[in-house]
Amino acid sequence: MADESTPHSGSPGPREPGRTPISRKGLLKGALLAAPVPLLLGGAPALARSLRSPAGEGGRLAPTPYCDDGDDPTPPQMEGPYFKPHSPRRTSLVEPGTRGTPLTVTGHVFGLSCRPLAGVLLDFWQADDDGAYDNAGHRFRGHQYTDGRGAFELTTIVPGLYPGRTRHIHVKAQAPGRPVLTTQLYFPGEPRNSTDAIFDPALLMTVRTVGPGKEATFDFVLDAEGAPPPTTPPPGPGGTWRAGTDYRPGDRVEHGGASYGCLQGHRSQAGWEPPNAPALWRRL
Repeated sequence: MADESTPHSGSPGPREPGRTPISRKGLLKGALLAAPVPLLLGGAPALARSLRSPAGEGGRLAPTPYCDDGDDPTPPQMEGPYFKPHSPRRTSLVEPGTRGTPLTVTGHVFGLSCRPLAGVLLDFWQADDDGAYDNAGHRFRGHQYTDGRGAFELTTIVPGLYPGRTRHIHVKAQAPGRPVLTTQLYFPGEPRNSTDAIFDPALLMTVRTVGPGKEATFDFVLDAEGAPPPTTPPPGPGGTWRAGTDYRPGDRVEHGGASYGCLQGHRSQAGWEPPNAPALWRRL
């Protein structure tokens, strides 16, 4: 599996030997990492990663997507047959005895207005080193939330291959009060990228080798403008859902005259009422 270290650039120009150009995205991320609180960003930064595709993957790719020029958000992909609700909340999918090449995936989640999105639900699932999914338990499954700067970090392994697919990681991403984005992340330089009918080069991560493992980065851009306006529980009797409550899988609430069952443990907040959060609640 080849690695890809690909800073964003516009038209290539002369530069000093051995110097890597700093991308606008890199400057933005530097500001995010240095800031103690979420930033409201102006200007026209390219927020999601851009990359040069290795041979056989379509040549140089355009930056995808820009949050400020009318492009679509991160493209969706099929869920596939192996998604399971009720994944545990955790940032590491590695358990004792885990085999495989260590992999850390980091990045940010942004809205269309170039604002980092805090509290975004990210639910990951993938195959193990042998290319198998755990459909009985929750190995290599877990969800987390972006921090106040819209950042996330996932510790896992490089997923194994299975017939018909290239290497990939599944993810569902949902900003508070917004629809769920279901998509997949891919690895550059994989021979099966050119034969996988589902593969989308716009979803390639940037990957490099670090010691015995891999480090990957990817930035999501969601169809969201930022924090949703505050909401209140519906009027009238029977509304038992409340913001600020710790819900567990299987809990039942009433909201807007309908009953809902909790799919994933979480602390509720305004904007995540059951009708707005299908990744968290199923109507009964």
